[in-house]
Amino acid sequence: MKTYQLAAVVLIVLGVLALAYGGFTYTQDTHETRLGPLSLSVDDRERVNIPVWAGVGAVVIGGLLFFFGRSPR
Repeated sequence: MKTYQLAAVVLIVLGVLALAYGGFTYTQDTHETRLGPLSLSVDDRERVNIPVWAGVGAVVIGGLLFFFGRSPR
């Protein structure tokens, strides 16, 4: 499998995942306090939304790259 085909497959998979899930979440540690034996921490959950046009664009560009990215010999 050539490099452009691998890149095309990665774009298609990421585009389909973006369309299926619409984004992703991650956890960020923001504050931690220690008062003697007591320890408190605050975790913020952040969500990153991926627009539909970005998912569709990734699938289309990946498909075009996969089928038309070959060099003529």
